[in-house]
Amino acid sequence: MSIRDWPAAERPREKLLAQGAGTLTDAELLAIFLRTGVAGQSAVDLARHLLGDFGSLRALLQADLPSFSQRLGLGPAKFAQLQAVLEMARRHLAEQLRRDSALESPQAVRDYLKALLRHEPHEVFGCLFLDAKHRVLAFEALFHGSIDSASVYPRQVVKRALAHNAAALILTPHPSGVVEPSQADRVLTRRLKEALELVDVRVLDHFIVGDGEPLSMAEYGWL
Repeated sequence: MSIRDWPAAERPREKLLAQGAGTLTDAELLAIFLRTGVAGQSAVDLARHLLGDFGSLRALLQADLPSFSQRLGLGPAKFAQLQAVLEMARRHLAEQLRRDSALESPQAVRDYLKALLRHEPHEVFGCLFLDAKHRVLAFEALFHGSIDSASVYPRQVVKRALAHNAAALILTPHPSGVVEPSQADRVLTRRLKEALELVDVRVLDHFIVGDGEPLSMAEYGWL
């Protein structure tokens, strides 16, 4: 049966408009993105099949072009549309942080970092550079690869903070393993704080971005 033949309250698009996007299942949201199904499958049926094939919505969203395009009903055009949607979401979150103080919007910081880093296939160490009102000036991924305390250079962090004329910053490592901070993480944070204090730049927090909610070292009193 075509989705057009469904009761209006059960059609994903009408349901979204009437009740809000948060009420839709992953399959219903994906069906709206797909717009159409394939022979013998409605858009919702196809969406359910794809979610089962990839294993989760997250896995589908972070699939590369070859993996994405080999699935029925998908291809380079859909991949490009999806990447555009994801980038718009990231820019929306970034704009919110530019308007509001990072200290007053910790959840906005978490949401932005998740959107920005969680799907990165490799370890990344970055910084959110902030102005005197703790609004975001810029984000930079400064170090890539296998990240440990020896591969993060305080001089480079200080150099980029000065380049952005930052008054403060938030450290944002994205490790490949667990998000629990190690002793090495705490030592690194102390080294960076000491280096940045010499140029009057404060380290406000150290968010470790993993699969779940980013962990704030400041909230645990570890800063």
